[in-house]
Amino acid sequence: MPTVSVKRDLLFQALGRSYTDEEFNELCFEFGLELDEVTSEKDIISKEKGEEKAKGASEIVLYKIDVPANRYDLLCLEGLVRGLQVFKGRIDLPRYEKIIPPQGELQRLIITEETGQIRPHAVAAVLRDITFTKERYDSFIDLQEKLHQNICRRRALVAIGTHDLDTISGPFTFTAKAPSEIKFKPLNQSQEYTASQIMDLYRTDSHLRHYLHLIENKPLYPVIYDSNGVVLSMPPIINGDHTKISVNTRNVFIECTGTDLTKAKIVLDIIVTMFSEYCAKPFTVEAAEVVYPNKKTHIYPELAYRKEKVKPELINKRVGISETPSSLAELLTRMCLKSHVVGNTLEIEIPPTRADVIHACDIVEDAAIAYGYNNIQMTVPKTYTIANQLPLNKLTELLRMDLAAAGFTEALTFALCSQEDIADKLGMDLSATKAVRIANPKTAEFQVARTTLLPGLLKTIAANRKMPLPLKLFEISDIVVKDPNTDVGARNYRHLGAVYYNKSPGFEIIHGLLDRVMQLLEVPPSEENGYTIKATEGSAFFPGRCAEIFAKGQSIGKLGVLHPDVITKFELTMPCSALEINIEPFV
Repeated sequence: MPTVSVKRDLLFQALGRSYTDEEFNELCFEFGLELDEVTSEKDIISKEKGEEKAKGASEIVLYKIDVPANRYDLLCLEGLVRGLQVFKGRIDLPRYEKIIPPQGELQRLIITEETGQIRPHAVAAVLRDITFTKERYDSFIDLQEKLHQNICRRRALVAIGTHDLDTISGPFTFTAKAPSEIKFKPLNQSQEYTASQIMDLYRTDSHLRHYLHLIENKPLYPVIYDSNGVVLSMPPIINGDHTKISVNTRNVFIECTGTDLTKAKIVLDIIVTMFSEYCAKPFTVEAAEVVYPNKKTHIYPELAYRKEKVKPELINKRVGISETPSSLAELLTRMCLKSHVVGNTLEIEIPPTRADVIHACDIVEDAAIAYGYNNIQMTVPKTYTIANQLPLNKLTELLRMDLAAAGFTEALTFALCSQEDIADKLGMDLSATKAVRIANPKTAEFQVARTTLLPGLLKTIAANRKMPLPLKLFEISDIVVKDPNTDVGARNYRHLGAVYYNKSPGFEIIHGLLDRVMQLLEVPPSEENGYTIKATEGSAFFPGRCAEIFAKGQSIGKLGVLHPDVITKFELTMPCSALEINIEPFV
């Protein structure tokens, strides 16, 4: 959850009254927030760097408030105060208005086709005649950083740029150029640098170095110019110093570029709605026109209001209350969701600040928050159920205890592995494994879901080769294989796997373990209603040293001595015997 730090006195001034720490903590809880810590800048520095470094730091009391990750409208003092004031019924929810200036005065942002492979989307707006104070300016900058870390996914999806409109002139052009062709003075620098030099400059910067990877390996870098060739920004890295905003800035041009247009529109809406209250005409935003490479145009910000209809019975049933429709409408209005009763349904207006409301369940949740979770009466469930352990899990737990008692050590390995582990290293073709592949694996070690427990156990032995011999490991876990007959296209099977690693193969040890498991499962050694083993061949096993295990009229697994090639591919040097069976038929 994001944490918003606000100055206590400034917060109380905006709320129009003071609270004790306990009272404000209670208010936060009622609104679905949490007062995480009451501290000061001096206390924070003292904890992190020691009292010596904290000398001279501000002692102004700070409230650190935990905000739900999807409530972007509460990430700054302005949104927090507005939400709390509406919740307490002290103010009505403001109506945000988009003003489209006359033709010729409309700011335009032209996107060229070169941006298509890097950051294809951009939106823009203008906050006209805004009045900043030191506190408002700090909050404006802090909100951008909070959004960058949250919905913008550390600028990977969206990057925000804010500029002093009076220092530049439109129309603006969002294009992409070779790094050597881009040259400007970055924010708070004293000289001009090329884009390549800027990347080198910020490579050691504690803040900006985390964003360099987003474009540094691209042949072209995104850049925004005004009509005179002045660089506004090189997203997502840094703004130009020429357009730097300050407390004295009166007109702010805001641009959001990114790879996700929906997120860019949400980010723009949040910024302009939060700070439009400081404009000469509060809660109004001047629109800007974005021209796409195909010459189509669009006016931003959208500031879209939409209507949702929800049955009062649904809210009452889900929350466990019995409120009247008009009472529910009042509760939702307190949560910044203006509602009224139409017939036998609730009509709810979703404002542009509430991008988190995407389903009826979100509306139900807000109704529950406004009603107060502590006010919901505890009731005995109508369905009488007794909890019980899943039979498969119960069998697993019992077997784990007895395998440990047999002298084997339990391993717990990853459910994901590389394609090489389950195919090449075991002498199999990948297509024959029925493996479930990960669509976008982050690392070569986690490409597929395992189809056998054997690779994980062998890798565990490889990592513990210095341990005294013999190494006797087992694992009882799920494997995953494709199954077109299931709704998800795959099925889990609970397998028992064991390996014995020593100077001799120890086939008799593994065979003895199988007999012990079958004894525990009360399955006698017979062909008719017990278990048998029959000689077979397996790609992972030494020729003539592999057997297939049959029980309950079906094949449940194999045991044998591993092939030297398999042992070598897992970086082992001694013989190894293995057993793997499916235990589900015994449940």
